[in-house]
Amino acid sequence: MRTAAILPVKSFGTAKQRLGDLIEQDARSALMRAMLADVLDALARVPELDRVLVVTANPLAGELAHDPRVHVLHDHREAGQSAAALIGVAHAREEGFARVLLVPGDAPLLDAAELSGLLARPEPLVIVPDRHSTGTNGLLLSPPDAFAPSFGPGSLARHREAAAATGRPWAVDPLPSLVLDVDTPDDLAATAAALDARSGGASATRAELRRLSLPA
Repeated sequence: MRTAAILPVKSFGTAKQRLGDLIEQDARSALMRAMLADVLDALARVPELDRVLVVTANPLAGELAHDPRVHVLHDHREAGQSAAALIGVAHAREEGFARVLLVPGDAPLLDAAELSGLLARPEPLVIVPDRHSTGTNGLLLSPPDAFAPSFGPGSLARHREAAAATGRPWAVDPLPSLVLDVDTPDDLAATAAALDARSGGASATRAELRRLSLPA
């Protein structure tokens, strides 16, 4: 089944504003680049993916990818994660992909083997919650336009309702390596602690956290 991963990516200079009390803008930009590099590296090791679509207004985002499957789509409006995801979904439909996997660019713990397991699930629709079980960190949609993504606070409930309304089989899968993304200082601390507790992986994020004198 032809599958495209979709990563909506904010411009590095405007990303992670809620970390402003913890780290300065240049450091936030560097951290975003590092996390995105690690996510792209994980996706490069998922053989079931035929294409990786990075939706962004930042030309530097595409330069982090070393996988020929990566294709950058320009986000002209920067109207938010859901709107950017829809740009990727529309492109995937036009290119004839049977399904899409939506993942964030700020989940550096992402594990390729876990993603392969997610893509092997029998349900055509799978929702990956965040660590608070209120938001959404991942969506597997077959077909790509099965329902419109609606990210943000409370999105897990919205996505559950939308999936149920399709009449197709669906599931919620709290994928361990995908429930942690970084939006707040608490998220960053949880991610740093998770990296500190495991060996290997997320080399770019680990290096950036060391530069910021945070554990990893």
